[in-house]
Amino acid sequence: MIHPTAIIDPSAVLAPDVKVGPYAVIGANVEIDSGTEINAHVVIKGHTRIGRNNRIFQFASVGEDCQDLKYAGETTWLEIGDNNVIREGCTIHRGTTQDTSITKIGSNNLLMAYVHVAHDCIVGSNIIMANNATLAGHVRVGDGVILGGFTTVHQFCVIGDYSMSAAHTAIFKDVPAFVMVSGNPAKAHGMNFEGMRRRGYSPELIRELRQCYKLIYRQGLRTSEALGRLESMEKQPEIELLIDSLRASTRGITR
Repeated sequence: MIHPTAIIDPSAVLAPDVKVGPYAVIGANVEIDSGTEINAHVVIKGHTRIGRNNRIFQFASVGEDCQDLKYAGETTWLEIGDNNVIREGCTIHRGTTQDTSITKIGSNNLLMAYVHVAHDCIVGSNIIMANNATLAGHVRVGDGVILGGFTTVHQFCVIGDYSMSAAHTAIFKDVPAFVMVSGNPAKAHGMNFEGMRRRGYSPELIRELRQCYKLIYRQGLRTSEALGRLESMEKQPEIELLIDSLRASTRGITR
């Protein structure tokens, strides 16, 4: 299961069925759970914990020291969940003590080739980051998000659940749940209604979310004013999710 040319630190803990390809390097304080496959030339540094049934493709760099100039070698962490596909050339950095000391990636995600996840990012589950999408430090990405190729996200932005960006989008403000954005700088262009239909949302719920979007973006209201009206509505969980993403925004929302 482990190629003879792989270099594995004696302190690394690998489940018995973990596969490690040629010339891979696994450093100290790395833990890899059952069913995970590490392809050729991958470099994994600790402290890093990787869950079950992940596939990490060639030349990925996982758990490297971050690029924050304030980082001075403190012990920091990277945690990756289960069933992720991390394609060739991806770079994922550990956290910093200026935040919570940890970078986290959930489960069932696809990170396409050359994706970058910087220090202290918290990435949810069931997301897709297309080729060369890049997260700067301290970014939060919700569940079910799709980031198009070459999307860039500024530090400290929050990308709400089930939102979506087009290719070559530059995001500088928070993106509310379900909202689609594109452009440089990013602007809102409706909601991910096709994604809603694929997830089985009823026509009535989609209609209600469409009305919420119009309230936020089409009536000339400040975000606080739109929030006040939304909070007075009878709310389904999905609308509550949208409200929560507006309420939590500290950078202002993408408009």
